[in-house]
Amino acid sequence: MSSSKSAILLLAHGSPESSADIPEFMKHITGGRDVPEAVMKEVTYRYSLIGKSPLTEITLRQAEALQTRLGLPVYVGMRNWKPFISDAVRQIVSTGIEKVVAICLAPQNSSTSVGLYSKVLADERKPGVAVTFVESWHDHPLLIQAFAERLEPVWRQASAEIGSPAPIIFTAHSVPMRTVQTGDPYEKQAKETAQLVARQIAGLTPELQHFAFQSQGMTGGPWLGPTVESAMLEQKRRGHRGVVIAPVGFVCDHVDVLYDIDIGFREFAHEHQLKMWRPESLNTSATFVAALAKLASTRMALASGIVSLA
Repeated sequence: MSSSKSAILLLAHGSPESSADIPEFMKHITGGRDVPEAVMKEVTYRYSLIGKSPLTEITLRQAEALQTRLGLPVYVGMRNWKPFISDAVRQIVSTGIEKVVAICLAPQNSSTSVGLYSKVLADERKPGVAVTFVESWHDHPLLIQAFAERLEPVWRQASAEIGSPAPIIFTAHSVPMRTVQTGDPYEKQAKETAQLVARQIAGLTPELQHFAFQSQGMTGGPWLGPTVESAMLEQKRRGHRGVVIAPVGFVCDHVDVLYDIDIGFREFAHEHQLKMWRPESLNTSATFVAALAKLASTRMALASGIVSLA
């Protein structure tokens, strides 16, 4: 991957830079459809509590770390905010890049997330640029290792504090039920990520491993469950005094972590006399950056018809 005409493109959701940007941001998410006032108020309220989402800033740092590791240019394109995917494509074309590996920073594949990134990128694709799009990487060994490195010390601390092995509720962002019913691989892949992470932690028995879906949408019919709240109550019924929430569907801090988990679920746990812990997000974890590097170099090598340089 030493060619100066090769590059990596990291794709992410995007996040508004201030509360004033939220109406425009939400219109990007809905494809221009009007957003109910109650939903707009709730989203604005959540962002007000965390100040701002650091998603874009962290993604740019991830890209910088990956670029340093690989010695190749790494670009960032957001689906719903600046820098948009179209901006990144223009940069790539202007610098004469001919081969691109595009990695969506959502390891589990769903038509409602990765599928949409793929479509936007396909719409923006320009002649003369060969793009290898990574459909999913939910089971990449270094991704699994990165999650386990964050989770294990927190689980051991939680277990010590409550005096017994703590249950872990692995989570990922929910999707509409209609998506799953069409054969979408997302639910299976999210649960497989959790199972692989759990296997890396000595002493974490099967009965302590649970899965729930978080951040269900506020409109649009039924969403995939069970909810994290219901999973927490089930652990209380089983006699546990605390839970560890381990999001394996997200690779950096943003509103779904900083509000939904750190504020919403923590308040819910407190109301129900449960202690709650969460491992640090991957963010710029060295092992996570190594996962991106291995993934990118392997896919680039395969696309070039040569042996992996990983």
